[in-house]
Amino acid sequence: MVKPSHIPILSCSSGETDFFLLKLCTDPTSYSNFQPATMILFVFCIIPLTALAVSQMPDSKDLGDENTHTATNGLPFPWSKVRLPNYIVPIHYHLLVHPNLTTSQFAGSVKIEIDVKNNTNWVVLHSRNLNVTKATVLDETEAHLSDKVLPVLEYPPHEQIAIFSPKILTSGEKYFLHLEFGAPLCDGFFGLYKSTYKTKTGQTRVLASTHFEPTLARMAFPCFDEPNFKANFTVRLIRDASHIALSNMPIVSTMELGNDLFEDRFETSVQMSTYLVALIVCDFRSVTGRTSSGIDISIYAVPDKWNQTHYALEAAVKILQFYEQYFNIYYPLPKLDLVAIPDFQSGAMENWGLNTYRETSLLYDPETSSASDKMWVTMVIGHELAHQWFGNLVTMEWWNDIWLNEGFARYMEFVSVEATYPELRVDYLLHTCFAAIGRDSLNSSRPISSAAENPTQIKEMFDTVSYDKGACILHMLRHFLTDDVFQSGIIRYLRKFKYSNARNEDLWDSLANTCSEDEFAGGEYCYSSAQATKNAYHYAGEHMDLKAIMNTWTLQRGIPLVRVNRKGSKLHLHQERFIKTIQPTHPLWPSLQKGYLWYIPLTYKTSHSKDDVRHLMEAKSDVLDVDESVEWVKFNSDMNGYYIVHYEGDGWERLSELLRRNHTALSFKDRANLIHNIFQLVTLPTDVVETVFSVGAQEDEGWTSLLEKYTISMSGAEKWKILSALTSSKDANKLRRLLDLGMEGQVIKTQDLGSVIYGVAKNPVGHVLAWNFVKENWNKLVEKFQLGSFSIRNIIIGTTSQFSSREELNDIKAFFESIWEHSSQLRATQVAVENVEKNILWLERNLDALRSWLIL
Repeated sequence: MVKPSHIPILSCSSGETDFFLLKLCTDPTSYSNFQPATMILFVFCIIPLTALAVSQMPDSKDLGDENTHTATNGLPFPWSKVRLPNYIVPIHYHLLVHPNLTTSQFAGSVKIEIDVKNNTNWVVLHSRNLNVTKATVLDETEAHLSDKVLPVLEYPPHEQIAIFSPKILTSGEKYFLHLEFGAPLCDGFFGLYKSTYKTKTGQTRVLASTHFEPTLARMAFPCFDEPNFKANFTVRLIRDASHIALSNMPIVSTMELGNDLFEDRFETSVQMSTYLVALIVCDFRSVTGRTSSGIDISIYAVPDKWNQTHYALEAAVKILQFYEQYFNIYYPLPKLDLVAIPDFQSGAMENWGLNTYRETSLLYDPETSSASDKMWVTMVIGHELAHQWFGNLVTMEWWNDIWLNEGFARYMEFVSVEATYPELRVDYLLHTCFAAIGRDSLNSSRPISSAAENPTQIKEMFDTVSYDKGACILHMLRHFLTDDVFQSGIIRYLRKFKYSNARNEDLWDSLANTCSEDEFAGGEYCYSSAQATKNAYHYAGEHMDLKAIMNTWTLQRGIPLVRVNRKGSKLHLHQERFIKTIQPTHPLWPSLQKGYLWYIPLTYKTSHSKDDVRHLMEAKSDVLDVDESVEWVKFNSDMNGYYIVHYEGDGWERLSELLRRNHTALSFKDRANLIHNIFQLVTLPTDVVETVFSVGAQEDEGWTSLLEKYTISMSGAEKWKILSALTSSKDANKLRRLLDLGMEGQVIKTQDLGSVIYGVAKNPVGHVLAWNFVKENWNKLVEKFQLGSFSIRNIIIGTTSQFSSREELNDIKAFFESIWEHSSQLRATQVAVENVEKNILWLERNLDALRSWLIL
């Protein structure tokens, strides 16, 4: 590609310019006949020379070679980066969509009000698999800048389109970009997709729903599909008389169009990111309640399951009211709908004002649902409602900090449910942190805040590190700062960045309670610097740099191991990176430890202490003083910290002796923490019903009966238990049948295929079967679930986690090599390999000793 600085200035007669313009605008297909150099010269001919000096052009360092950034019609694409240019900013989308449930197609138009920051002739935005049939640009008065349809260039590798305006778009001016488009309703679980369900009488009903996070709004309408391009949305949906339409805001009017079609117009939304837009056309029924602050909350489900919506309504009302009080900020929309979608890949999605859920994550049937089902529904509602503030009101600036959304929402699940439903006895945070440690102790882990540019990399950010580790370090931070200081800091964070975007460091600044004198005098929610110092004294006796502390937890991967060696009245501490798969004697050990240092908020209790003792460990080694008469020391009180402890010398023996004498001397959480530190394993009890089903599934008649019961059950919770039982069969043919049924998507919905594969893989009879199934059907699985998704990640890790031999490891590596184009983009493949290496290493270390112990 010729760089702009090397293009000669040419003079063109008006006749030549008019010819090119007329040819291009009246016959856009002729555009493909122009050679790239001719096209660039043409552009320079029609742009006034005075405008060239200020017209926005791609920087030369952004331009790849001509073959890499070529539009589908063979012409140079004007933008080379994965992320959009920042010189065009969307202000307001006017969106009209008609999902046709009969033809499984949708058509629509969008008029985007844009603010131009630099002079330019190009508008670059996102579009994926859309047929854009018309593009025009209008000025502020909505007059057309050209009376011709404008050409649209498409660059699929970046999911971008570019619209060329023959008239310069001037900096500081507002314009409207009008686009018309259409596409088939997607068959998967993303973009604007088709979902189906069966009624009690066996009829199949169709609906349309959306799932846009993280980068899928561009599959439903052309847009600036990045989280920092917040805008207002005015939505219109066309439906027939037998359906209802739902979107983020309430309906303000309905117009009859004829031919049994109606157009519902919704209120204009608050400023929000594109991934939070939601559109649904369905025939669902709802139950509605109102919060004390006047917010209407509705739970929607298929008509036959309407009776399962009432608990979710009760929980949503209580939890939303709790969040309004805790965050000291009212929920800003007039309504909140929670909708149970029959086909849904993830657990739920926080679309602002229109949350969508798997049926098992929202519906509760008192007759068939268990206590754990009730807990799950409550926790998921707590998670999605927390997002209405963390993620929706304040959104991360870019996906590298998605943990600001997901880590907070995961943590607030526990805070909200503990406050609103104390009888549920929420103690799953321990297990959340156990899961995070399991992932973080592998060398293939990543920092919480990690680079992610393309859609596949972004999807992989929605993992245990963002969710679980994010929640655990927030829990540690809350206990580090105290509850009041933590709550005050996040209120300030939400107020300061509402309807905007934030980065990692913005949270630390808010939690440190530092502010300018203007902010403090103006009544902003912050403390003076003197108060901030006072708060810090409460923990460590000196003012601390919270950003420096928390950067050690978010900008480097892994988890610290703290070694405690008591010598008389001294506790000698040493920290190192904890890695499961590499021994200290391994040649790689020094390089894997180099440069790692955490600022660790230690807590500990002793036989003499009434309260927890606190200390901030800021160096590789440290020394603490204790009374020589102290009998025992236990670090990481109630596992409020995110670190592992090893007690050298007789430290473990002293704790064991304490628990033998009086196991209640330490709390349940402390005991669980000690067990986890030793074994990295916690076993939970299962529901009695699931156990009964599993026993029944071992016989032919029982298995067949359960499969029949699965097909007719109207309870999502019951279907989940049955499916789990079916995968426990010791008959390989039955397991293969389940895999095939999941792939077909009729009896077992495709959304549950990943769970079927995982369940079969956990079964000793089925783990090789499941792995071979994945290898045989890899391309079909990627087609159904998308590369980088939850489902693909769980399928890869779940089907390989049982392997523990060198032969199996080599087979896994060979398969990943054979799909290199896909596997090279996935962290999950690295995790799978490292898990098997960990299993092999464990057997090599422990198998002989275990055999000897069993013989004894």
